[in-house]
Amino acid sequence: MTASLPRQAEPSDTPERPVESPGRKARRRSLTLLIIVLLIGVPAGYLMISAAQSRDSGKDKEAKYSSTGLAAGWPSKVQRRLYQVNVPHPADQLAYYETNNWKTSRLYVQFRTTVAGLDSYLQALGMERADLKPDDLAIGDRDQKITGWDFTGPGPWSGFTLKQKNPAPSQDVIVNMSDPTFPMVYVVSRTVP
Repeated sequence: MTASLPRQAEPSDTPERPVESPGRKARRRSLTLLIIVLLIGVPAGYLMISAAQSRDSGKDKEAKYSSTGLAAGWPSKVQRRLYQVNVPHPADQLAYYETNNWKTSRLYVQFRTTVAGLDSYLQALGMERADLKPDDLAIGDRDQKITGWDFTGPGPWSGFTLKQKNPAPSQDVIVNMSDPTFPMVYVVSRTVP
């Protein structure tokens, strides 16, 4: 018994494709190249531009808002909760400012309160007035420049730094007791996202 071998199909009656002219071949290849470049190049270019804008936007926002300085009024409840800044009642001369970047987020708050309000604020931090160190200007020069705070006026000035484990915010606090019935409190609360 002989095995049957596959046979090649008979040529169909369809005419063969004519040979492409060199000019037509070049146009077809250049059109194919253009389509490939557009399909790959346009999205890649868009991604690069988008990434550059995204990277610069944080710097632009920080520069924009740092030029305005402290804003009068209460920080939002979300900001107070996130940064654990429990502004006591009563409080006046309130101002705040928030900075955010990929490394550290800060909330700057100043307020004037009563002695009972100061005790309430310190108690919320787990501190008391005895923990305030005389002449301890816990808020650094960088933060003073950002807010425009100047701690050279009449005092006495006292402060402390409350360091907490991430993600809980660390706080630098300065209290001006030049008016002993209405102390002025300055706070910088930092958190690392």
